[in-house]
Amino acid sequence: MPVSLSPALELSLDLLRCPTCRTRHLHPDRGALRCQVGHTFDVARHGYASLLTGTRGISGDDAAMVQARDRFLSTGAYAPIREVGARLVAGAVSEQATVVDVGCGTGYYLAGVLDQLPGARGLGLDTSVRALRSAARAHDRAAAVAWDVYRPFPLADGVADIVLDVFAPRNPTEFHRVLRPTGRLIVIRPSDRHLAELRDRLPGMVAIDPAKEQRLHRALGPFFDAVVTEQVEYPATLSRLDVLDLVAMTPSARHVSRADLNHDGLLPDQVTVSVLATAYQPR
Repeated sequence: MPVSLSPALELSLDLLRCPTCRTRHLHPDRGALRCQVGHTFDVARHGYASLLTGTRGISGDDAAMVQARDRFLSTGAYAPIREVGARLVAGAVSEQATVVDVGCGTGYYLAGVLDQLPGARGLGLDTSVRALRSAARAHDRAAAVAWDVYRPFPLADGVADIVLDVFAPRNPTEFHRVLRPTGRLIVIRPSDRHLAELRDRLPGMVAIDPAKEQRLHRALGPFFDAVVTEQVEYPATLSRLDVLDLVAMTPSARHVSRADLNHDGLLPDQVTVSVLATAYQPR
């Protein structure tokens, strides 16, 4: 039996274009999406559309990582990060905005933005099928599409008022192409103090490159000017299970040994959450 498109996905069809032939329109056809030439893309029963073509992008977000992320985010420990993203967006666009979340994960941050913009619609892009199942249900005005964000996006030019990038890979050329000239790019990334207690105690935790900010500005500089940067930093008190989920939801999960995670003395009960959030305008 064909899958019916969610209302949010139907409302996002005008943003999409066929990733194979690059024509603008995709239309629903018996539970799938099809372009005028006939290229067809599946819509999963979980609600997201898969536009990936050719070699599939590899995502580290497997089922265990997504479940850990869902549990951890439900504690509210990262709520201030969600709030700063929503605040930067709400101050830059009208309530009727189109928001594209690149590397959207489970849709947690996109849902926070849409809650602050009652007339806005959202579209999340991610490679992780497991994460997209959550993203497609994260908000009634958010659609989700499977896509490798390192490749040219399956979106028409100049359709987004906001591009949101939270702890996610960046594709500056595509960010600039899909944003309207009056749009904003919001980038949220960890500072060098983020989760310092975990990185100090757990061998294998992925380090934060001290040159990360320089590389970010070098990559975005040809396309964007920074408008405002906010730092969000606070202590988060966590249970042992919260800490385990925090580690498990990141790429560090592959590098930290089970023995270290089972050693209670190595796990802190408080960590520093520290991020930088910058709003950019297109050049």
